[in-house]
Amino acid sequence: MNRKILAILAAAVALTLPWLVSFAGGAAAGYSTLVTVTMSGIGVLGASFLLTWGAETAEKDVPRAFAIAVLAILAVAPEYAVDALYAWNAGQFAGTPRGIEAGNLAVANMTGANRILIGIGWAGIALFTIFRSGAATDPTVTRKDGFLSDTISLDKDIGLEIVFLLLATVWAFLVPLGGGIDIFDTVFLVTLYVAYILIILRGDPEEVEENVGVPAALQRLAKPKRIAAVLALFVYSGLVIFTAVEPFAHGLEGLGKQVGVPPFFMIQWIAPLASESPELIAVAVLVNKARSTAGFNALISSKLNQWTLLIGTLAVVYSIALGQYGVLSFDDKQAAEIWITAAQSLFAVALIVNLEISVREALVLFLLFISQVVLEFLILQEYIAIGLSTHDLLIGFAAVYVVLALGLFISRRKAFVRQLKGASRTIQEAFSDTTSETH
Repeated sequence: MNRKILAILAAAVALTLPWLVSFAGGAAAGYSTLVTVTMSGIGVLGASFLLTWGAETAEKDVPRAFAIAVLAILAVAPEYAVDALYAWNAGQFAGTPRGIEAGNLAVANMTGANRILIGIGWAGIALFTIFRSGAATDPTVTRKDGFLSDTISLDKDIGLEIVFLLLATVWAFLVPLGGGIDIFDTVFLVTLYVAYILIILRGDPEEVEENVGVPAALQRLAKPKRIAAVLALFVYSGLVIFTAVEPFAHGLEGLGKQVGVPPFFMIQWIAPLASESPELIAVAVLVNKARSTAGFNALISSKLNQWTLLIGTLAVVYSIALGQYGVLSFDDKQAAEIWITAAQSLFAVALIVNLEISVREALVLFLLFISQVVLEFLILQEYIAIGLSTHDLLIGFAAVYVVLALGLFISRRKAFVRQLKGASRTIQEAFSDTTSETH
């Protein structure tokens, strides 16, 4: 490994050290809010580079989809930690106002994270892919005639993720009908994600796209050293992200409160935005290296694991804190939050079912998301009076998402059928391989 590669690795590690040393030594606890946000944010940036390099290197030895899934899980681990904290508090203080509020916050934080991932993540990365420097030479970017018609082509093998995400989305519409997140939600959603991981693990390592820089150098190492390097990058970057993002999120909450943003609004939107930052940075790095396909695969995989594992494990954490089985309940407002999140997810799946997304579609995805958040904020702060409660607003936007999604599914029904058939073949091949190995 040459000096240039070592210098690049050292620079990324150097970005993480001020925060990690401060955290380990206890000095971080005495920092001001602004210093905490700055240092932890820089640490997350450095860790995101390391995490991305680890995932790219791993593609030489495991199926790319699995490497991307690991990247997605590690990148959103802080979101799991924050949500688990609220679910734990809900169980510990069950039946009290504090416990009820914590349960609602767990749902609010989870739905906020999921909607940010699509409304800002999917839309923002799509626009960045098309308009960044070098997009003209990116084979996934297609220039088309018409207003904002340029598109990004997605991976042809992403059909399995699309179908599994659709299944999780359909189930999510049913969650509020049970009065809370219960054992049935946990079993179905966690089983769905485990099945997905088992299926993609059955695949063979694909021919690795030609890499440059750090991943290319690491892939040239002997296999034992390469595997050790990948594990080290995953563990170290995961540790930095896990320790840095919660202080980063709470720091942003503190800064928001100083300018008059309601705490509940901060927990639903600002904290998840901070915890999603490693994922978005990692994907932006992939896209900037002309690996747009891998970048979008990571976003879709991240949405799938949040929409299954994150929801499914909340009831488990709640029950452990409670000391017995319990249903993580929430109020009508949070039921509407789940419905609009499911509706947005349905619309997003409909957008990519034809394996491409255009500038126009990305802008619609972003504008629908941001307009709902802004309108809700204005209503909460009583800056406007439009005769609607925030609950009514959420239901209205959910209806818009569903209508748009159904229209797209109808117009793209042939593409949808192709994705169903492709996912079915992938599943059959995985099980047939398993069956043949047992005989």
